[in-house]
Amino acid sequence: MSPFDLISQHLAEHPAQSLEAQQLRPAAVLVPLFQRHNETWVLFTRRTEHLPKHAGEISFPGGGAEPGDADLWQTALRETEEEMGIVAADVTCLGQLDDIVSVHGYLVTPYVGSFTHPYPYRIDYGEIAEVIELPLQRLRDPQIYHQEDWQHRGRTVPVDFYRLDDNEIWGLTAAILRQLLSRLEPFFQSDDRAIGGGGE
Repeated sequence: MSPFDLISQHLAEHPAQSLEAQQLRPAAVLVPLFQRHNETWVLFTRRTEHLPKHAGEISFPGGGAEPGDADLWQTALRETEEEMGIVAADVTCLGQLDDIVSVHGYLVTPYVGSFTHPYPYRIDYGEIAEVIELPLQRLRDPQIYHQEDWQHRGRTVPVDFYRLDDNEIWGLTAAILRQLLSRLEPFFQSDDRAIGGGGE
């Protein structure tokens, strides 16, 4: 069984929790995974500084749903193709994570997908300043993670942070990453045992 088959299997063991949109605008992001040197990596983007929202922040490809989208999976694929040039047909859906509410009024549905690497990215440099590729295993290091309590509209909100090398991942993207790492802990543990010689 391939690593992506195992990832899909572990994600399926925890059915995604959906939330009611209410007054929130539906949106979707793709958590893009690929294999490099027999290791699972994740693709992030750093947004350009001139954007009205999340300027300069590290994020996953994604955005708000549009009327032409058949569903939120198609939203995630469309946004990924617009931002990165990764064609929808080249992405395999591995699973879905719990919905999460953005402070900007979006109800975000995260999808996990895989693509073949290396890939001929066609980057929209009007929106994307930098492509960041990080080994998923390194993001498990508890030393690079912390959480802060922020005040938002009169209530305390926990905000997640990951800092790896010169990259600081925080907010919604970090919350999605934290959820992914939690879901995939059995996958990493089995891989650790295999590396240590105890796995099959």
